[in-house]
Amino acid sequence: MKNNKIIVVLGAFSLITACSVGPDYVRPTATIPPVFKEMSGWKVAQPKDDVIKGAWWEMFNDTQLNALEQQVNISNQNVAAAEAQFRQARALAQEARAAYFPTVTAGASVTRTRTSGTFNNSLGGAYTDYQLPLDLSWELDLWGKIRRSVEAGRASAQASAAELEGIRLSTQAQLAQDYFQLCALDAQKKLLDATVSAYRKFLELTVNQYASGVASRANVLQAETQLKTTEAQAIDVGVQRAQLEHAIAVLIGKPASLFSIPFTPLAAIPPTIPVGVPSVLLERRPDIAAAERSVAAANAQIGVAKAAYYPTITLSALGGLESTSPSQWFTWPSRFWAFGPAISETLFDGGLRRAQTDQARAAYDASVAAYRQTTLTGFQEVEDNLAALRILEKEARAQEEAVKAARQSVVFTTNQYKAGTASALDVINTQVMDLNNERAVITILGNRMTDSVLLISALGGGWNVSALPSNDDLGKRDDK
Repeated sequence: MKNNKIIVVLGAFSLITACSVGPDYVRPTATIPPVFKEMSGWKVAQPKDDVIKGAWWEMFNDTQLNALEQQVNISNQNVAAAEAQFRQARALAQEARAAYFPTVTAGASVTRTRTSGTFNNSLGGAYTDYQLPLDLSWELDLWGKIRRSVEAGRASAQASAAELEGIRLSTQAQLAQDYFQLCALDAQKKLLDATVSAYRKFLELTVNQYASGVASRANVLQAETQLKTTEAQAIDVGVQRAQLEHAIAVLIGKPASLFSIPFTPLAAIPPTIPVGVPSVLLERRPDIAAAERSVAAANAQIGVAKAAYYPTITLSALGGLESTSPSQWFTWPSRFWAFGPAISETLFDGGLRRAQTDQARAAYDASVAAYRQTTLTGFQEVEDNLAALRILEKEARAQEEAVKAARQSVVFTTNQYKAGTASALDVINTQVMDLNNERAVITILGNRMTDSVLLISALGGGWNVSALPSNDDLGKRDDK
């Protein structure tokens, strides 16, 4: 009865005086600009479109892209690996939480023993011992070591969840970039094929001029060289297109040999992208959320390290049945029990605990620096792509004007050549200039599309920190 009172008193004492040593977590500060510098002149989205939705690629209105993006979550192996790592982190959090509860073990044993003849005992020289013990052990969390471990485990699992979303967003963005680059190459191929047809007609015209004695053999060779060069350029586009097609196959988890994308010349224009204010970026980028959760985990580890300075108090109980005969094993006199508290304190460890605490504090400082660096990088990426889209839009307008002028120049020079007032070389030069400008328009459009994807990715792709698993979610088992 007296021992029971001791256990009750210790249990009540643990509930009343339990505390968590180490610093309580406070989110680290980061320098946040009031506005994005490159937003000047940016077209603001309509109120109904003031946020990026989860399926952000749908704003491009491309059904083929939509179908490809849907396969990333299902088949991409990097996403699958990250999802498995998150489940591992969640299991580790549940493992830490298990320390809140007592450990109970049971077992049965049969031992044949022979004692020394010098012992005075009633069992004779040999006997068989039958045991059925039940053992209970419970470490009281007076100093918050377990609570800090659970806190660290949950924060690490949340960081892993954010990293999963970051990998998913990165993969989706890479797929969209590769897709638009492939479509731009298809547009280049379409242009080059049309140009080859036009050059072939010009070669026929030059051959006829040569047959009439108006053009020289050199003019024919020049026209033929230009035709063959352009044919080679049209063929060369296929190399990069094939590589992009293979890359897309890998991103959606398919063998490159079993995947193909139909000819799809780029014809879209970049959508209007809602940007918002810089402070919102901290809640929308999964990499920033992962870095912040890593800081929280590192902060909790300081408490775990500091708790090692305090005594460990354990409640233990042992009970069961023991007999020298199986027939008496389950009788009342065969019972045995023992219980009581134990306390231990490390008196000397050669500076181990201090080193572990210093290590935890240094790891925390490093994680804070990494969080702030990730935040700065996030703001930079948004500014970079805002600037790129703003400048490329101006460049596109200027390039369109250049194309109009080049087309008129080709028509004008060709008519002069037919009239005998311009040389074949003049026509060829204007044709080359026109082709270069036409290709530049496609290149700029492709860059605008890929930079739009990069801006959406830099803004978090419609993700929000509220999507992170809660503490209740992390306490649930994953029975998948």
